[in-house]
Amino acid sequence: MNISAQSATLPLTCLAAPLKVAGIQMVSAASVAQNLKTASILIERAASQGARLVVLPEYFCLMGRLETDKLSVAETKGTGPIQDFLSEAAIRHHIYLSAGSIPLISPDQGRVFNTQLVYTPNGEQIARYDKIHLFNFARGNESYDESRAILAGQKIVRLETPEITLGLSICYDLRFPELYRAMGQVDLILVPSAFTYTTGQAHWEILLRARAIENQCYVLAPAQGGHHENGRRTWGHSMLIDPWGDILEVLPEHEGIVSGTIEPGRLQEVRQSLPALSHRKIFADK
Repeated sequence: MNISAQSATLPLTCLAAPLKVAGIQMVSAASVAQNLKTASILIERAASQGARLVVLPEYFCLMGRLETDKLSVAETKGTGPIQDFLSEAAIRHHIYLSAGSIPLISPDQGRVFNTQLVYTPNGEQIARYDKIHLFNFARGNESYDESRAILAGQKIVRLETPEITLGLSICYDLRFPELYRAMGQVDLILVPSAFTYTTGQAHWEILLRARAIENQCYVLAPAQGGHHENGRRTWGHSMLIDPWGDILEVLPEHEGIVSGTIEPGRLQEVRQSLPALSHRKIFADK
């Protein structure tokens, strides 16, 4: 562990202007076509309400009956009907669009990457984040192990656009604060998720608010929220949280949208009144 001799000097914020954002909550089915249709309707609604950045939940395109169902719909990066849909939607509504996660082919034939892609208003894919931390939980009749069908990613992703600086993460990543520290200072952390009802009820809000508070940034967490065809129940409670940890909007269950505005003034206010980011002394070894 390295101890810094001096406090870091950081700009209070690089966000130039307010930005309207929206997170989409879904109850995805076992049909890709059905899910894309639902996503299309919700993306259009979010864009019509003025959102410039729209974020889909984890597994928006498929909540299969089996963990391995995602293997049959996995795409090669840059080509495939799911990616075509995302690019076209970004162009049609002139928005930045984040695919909460889609399955992309990996070097391991028995597993896929669980990947978040970000598209610009001209349909260009400008960022890729492969989920690093893979969910594993067993209690009573509940049992999940993402590593059976998913290959873990290796790269932390911080995305700078002309409008906003984003930190990319997916679901279970939320439990690992060191990931977010390694991103550096960002305006908004994205946490598209499919938290189980059990773990979500216990920890979802607490973890999201903690990540916003300790990183002094906004957090947008669009989620799966309801009873799925495969028998799984997800927690939902998609929410937008500000840098002080205040919940700006939340949607408990069912399909819908949470939205709000990322305000540079709010980022500056929090970071100026409590300059914790510049007070950091302890950094992980490189």
